Amino acid sequence: MIVSVEGVAINVATSTLNSDPAYKNLILVHGAANDRNAWRDLMPALVSGNLNVFAPDLPGHGLSGGSALNSIESIAGWLVALANALGLKEFALAGHSMGSLAVLEAAARTDRVSRLALLGTSVPMPVSEALLETARKQPDAACRMVLGWSHTPSFLLGGGGGHGVWGPGKTLAVMRSNSKTLAGDLSNCNNYKTGLDAAATVRCPTLLVLGKRDKMAPLRAVQPLQDALKTVKRCEVADCGHAMMVEKPQEVAAALLDFMRQGVERL
Repeated sequence: MIVSVEGVAINVATSTLNSDPAYKNLILVHGAANDRNAWRDLMPALVSGNLNVFAPDLPGHGLSGGSALNSIESIAGWLVALANALGLKEFALAGHSMGSLAVLEAAARTDRVSRLALLGTSVPMPVSEALLETARKQPDAACRMVLGWSHTPSFLLGGGGGHGVWGPGKTLAVMRSNSKTLAGDLSNCNNYKTGLDAAATVRCPTLLVLGKRDKMAPLRAVQPLQDALKTVKRCEVADCGHAMMVEKPQEVAAALLDFMRQGVERL
């Protein structure tokens, strides 16, 4: 579906929407140089869970119009505007990597967020100057660098664990189609310095979904964020790297569904 957000046409992949109050709203927010396709392997499981699922292409990504937003704070504000455009009074947010920072900041800004899921996350999320420089000058080379760090060696060498296609190729294809956004998106991650302050103000239940072999947001970097959050669960996915929705879609979907079904209320 196409919705207008702040005067810009935004592409949103959705489930079949249901107005039954039993159906909860879930907005999925992709990471750097990505789009709605990051969630493609999770969608069949998520839509079976009494959820209204929305997976937007952020501005300047995928099929959405406009220019890519230039800070985590601006993406967070945009997410609230998206929820308004979709007519959502209350909604859960799930974000991966850069998207996790954006949904964290959004949840700190509005009490309309009922649940928060942070995938492949750490706060802060520093990016090396070498990668930033390569993304600015040679985005395709930077995409290949990120590909190598996003997957476990077994997934790269094994071709993707029975997906029927070369799994790493899916990651690379989506990134290449959004490569013009990579430098700016990585800078957004690197420049976001207030995430722990945001986490301390979040009042809704929060889930951390972490790849045990994530090189880009390693487990050792997550503890400050976990300590700052008030109501938090931690799910570690075995033998999984940063691109967890490609490597372990069933496990990630199961963690999200279980979290969405829980009756925990906000503080």
